[in-house]
Amino acid sequence: MQQDERNLMQRATINDVAGLAGVSIKTVSRVVNREPNVRDATRAKVVRAIAELNYHPNLSARNLASQRARLIALIYDDPACYENASFGYVIRMQTGALSACRTADYRLVIYPCDIRRTTVGAELKEMLEHARPQGVVLAAPLSNMPHVVRAIISSGTPMVRLSPGTQGGKQYTVATNDREISAEMTRYLASLGHRKIAFIKGHPSHRAVANRYFGYLDGLKQGGLEFAERLVENGDNSFASGETVGERLIKLEDPPTAIFAANDDMAAGVIRAAKLLGVDVPGQLSVAGCDDISLACQLCPTLTTIRQPLSSMAERAALVLIDNAQEESPLQGAEIIPATIEIRESTGPVPG
Repeated sequence: MQQDERNLMQRATINDVAGLAGVSIKTVSRVVNREPNVRDATRAKVVRAIAELNYHPNLSARNLASQRARLIALIYDDPACYENASFGYVIRMQTGALSACRTADYRLVIYPCDIRRTTVGAELKEMLEHARPQGVVLAAPLSNMPHVVRAIISSGTPMVRLSPGTQGGKQYTVATNDREISAEMTRYLASLGHRKIAFIKGHPSHRAVANRYFGYLDGLKQGGLEFAERLVENGDNSFASGETVGERLIKLEDPPTAIFAANDDMAAGVIRAAKLLGVDVPGQLSVAGCDDISLACQLCPTLTTIRQPLSSMAERAALVLIDNAQEESPLQGAEIIPATIEIRESTGPVPG
């Protein structure tokens, strides 16, 4: 007999775990499937037995029994479809969702898609009906696109929407406090003495990013500053748009002393525009962004920004789906995971 065949025959079974822990097979199954109503002491005995025996559940059998695979699908807009691709936010979402899946012995399926394709809804429905995951973590801006949301609902797959930009609705949502934290960033710039604070909007398809503009307006009001339409520009979330509109703002007859961009890519574009125009950051111009992508710490000067808790949001979304596996009721609710401000070198007191 081959050595591998002997090892296969000696592999621990659920009966072995139940015998070692002194519990029933049903109790072991409940622990493995993260079901409630198991006493902590009993759960601990089963976990120790699983570790001692190096027991690995038969995923195929469990999938057949539940009619859904022990998979979580993370669906997001593919950054590779854009000229200035930024993969930082995707990596952070994957990290969070993977953490949740590993804890519960699930697998993560990542599915990037091009939101500009008219067939994206049909493609997602076909994928979900074939893979039959336990649930979907749907990232923005897909999470606020009605035809995409409808396609996933029609597949019968449970879903959690990340940062859809609006609260309520019939699906579970996990978001951050974009509006409130953007108001706080605006007040921070005002506390440095800045009275002419410009804002660069993001792509209109991202409703959560639009909330950052409303936060900017709130922050101006809270800081006792007047709104000036000439200090607001439209970007599209890209580095190039940040550079273009940043140059336009810097060249105004009465330019701003601070520019707050709705994401870090555009803020980085502003810093480049300032460099090319001989404007010192932060000596003559303070620049702030949002998201805290890896580039934020690599710029010179490093970028003051809002750290969006994408990893924690994706982890929480995946755990909600996993915990819901044993429930019969529809998945509804909403959670807010607060963002934080990261103060770095790109902001300073108003000149003079």
